[in-house]
Parts: sequence; C-alpha cells; structure tokens
Amino acid sequence: MSIRVMLVDDQVLLRTGFRMVLAAQPDMEVVAEAGDGLEALEVLRATKVDVVLMDVRMPRLDGVEATRRICEPEEHPKVIILTTFDLDEYAFSGLKAGASGFMLKDVPPAELLGAIRSVHSGDAVVAPSTTRRLLDRFAPMLPTTTQEPENKEIERLTEREREVMLLVAQGLSNGEIAARLVLSEATVKTHVGRILTKLGLRDRVQVVVLAYETGLVRAGGGAG
Repeated sequence: MSIRVMLVDDQVLLRTGFRMVLAAQPDMEVVAEAGDGLEALEVLRATKVDVVLMDVRMPRLDGVEATRRICEPEEHPKVIILTTFDLDEYAFSGLKAGASGFMLKDVPPAELLGAIRSVHSGDAVVAPSTTRRLLDRFAPMLPTTTQEPENKEIERLTEREREVMLLVAQGLSNGEIAARLVLSEATVKTHVGRILTKLGLRDRVQVVVLAYETGLVRAGGGAG
C-alpha cells in the first residue's frame, strides 16, 4: 500500500518539486494538492490522505489553523509542518495544533522521505536533531516561569516516567532513550505510552511542547 500524501503550499513551484521527489518513490503517491488551508480542508472531505505536508504562511487560512481543524477528528491524516528558520513560532503553534512534527523546507530529499515514512508508521518525532535546533531557537519566546506546571498530572508520573519524558522532550528517539537508560526499546515505548495516557496528550510531539511550556526543559535541551 502506497503512502497517500497531500501537498499544501501556495507556491506552485514548491509543490511541483515535492511532487517530483515523491513520485519517484515506489511506496508513495501524491493524491492531492492545495494552495491554502481552506482548499486543503475541502479536498480532504473527498480524498483519503495518510500524510499532509503543510506550509504555514498561506492566504485565506494559514497552515496552523488548517492543521488544528484537520487534527480535530479522532481519525485524521498525520501532518508535517514545513517551515523555515524565521518561522519558528509558527512551527511551535503547528505542533500545539496537532502536527506530528516539522521540518525545514530545504530539507534534503532523503530526510523528507524518511520523515514521511516515520510519521506514517506512527513515530511522531520527526528529525530529532532538527527538532532540538528549532526548539532551542523559539524557547526564549515561551514564558519563563518558576511556577508549578499548569498540567498537574505531571505529578502523577513515576520517577522513571519523568526521566523518560525529559529525554523525549530533548528530542531523543526511543532507541537513544533506551541506550541512555540501559532499557529495551519495548520498555521505553511502554513508558512513553503511559506518559501520554497520564498527561492526556496525543503524541510524543505534545510531550515536547508541554515540557518546554512548563519549564521542565529549558533552552539548550537541558532539564529545567
């Protein structure tokens, strides 16, 4: 089964470039395109899509609000926000809206393809190194506070779960966390699942967002 991809960008040239790259892959198919968020929502009503590559700055409806609406239903396509370094705040907002990750628009084709496959398979953390760099850039925009985290459920986490959460928030993959804590990947996956359940979060990306918002992780990737 091919991964059904939708391209959402108001620049036709960019969509053409992405389409050419994806069309060359035996396991991917571009099934839809849109020039803005409103058009994307209209197309999605009639087209089954697995992964949406979403631009942020577009006319009529931007990528952040479009992502929020796409991710409202329980069953929805995975969204990858495509951004540039000067749009960090949009990337962060996109993650809060439910995107499964974000990448730079000038990402090497192999990295983009790997991200699409990764998100499609259920891994919400895309390109951890890129995630860390971008988080570090926009972390100063977040409110700095020493108050207790708003999400009181964090207090319900066990010491090990909190440890895993901090490593997830720093952009580490399950494999990297397993190596750091000398655990099996299956055990790490179980911990991540419990963390999501206890905190009422959709996926690993929202763990990252919550950790930065509450000050559990500070700019630079360290624990707060």
